[in-house]
Amino acid sequence: MLKIAVVTGSTRPGRNNEAVAHWVLDHANRVEGAEFELVDIADFNLPLLDEPMPPMMNQYQHEHTKKWSAKIAGFDGYVFITPEYNHSTSAALKNAIDYLNLEWNDKAAGFVGYGSAGGVRAVEHLRQIASEVRLAHVRDQVQLSLFTDFENFSSFKPQPNQVDALHTMLKDVVRWAGAMKTLR
Repeated sequence: MLKIAVVTGSTRPGRNNEAVAHWVLDHANRVEGAEFELVDIADFNLPLLDEPMPPMMNQYQHEHTKKWSAKIAGFDGYVFITPEYNHSTSAALKNAIDYLNLEWNDKAAGFVGYGSAGGVRAVEHLRQIASEVRLAHVRDQVQLSLFTDFENFSSFKPQPNQVDALHTMLKDVVRWAGAMKTLR
């Protein structure tokens, strides 16, 4: 059975990210062919990248990196939940990705973005980052608007059409994760 992580992309107090991640996980558990698990980057307390060796060397010295590596290495694919901060993804998510390299290689990724413009600029930046760590990212993404999918910009209430977009992306991530597994 394939294992897919739903990765939170924010550590901000009062973040909308958790509600979005739980919504994704709830729907993901209805998709056949994979088991989905929530991975909250806030649980790992990663400081700004503090490893002396480049991640590609896979020679981690710090316990927080070793725990993060062990968690991420066990998955066949990822769904990243990203807020859009200043036309990009969050620094916390970028930092979490930068900690590792080989753990991401030859796996699949999908994206759920949210913000005033649906998180599309954050996802575009994440696509570039994902490509560099050899994550194969699917075309379809979920674009949640702070204006229409959140009440008062904080209470998550997605529009019904978002479920179809989510299911399309999730099915692609599962298919691609299966295909990418043959490369590892």
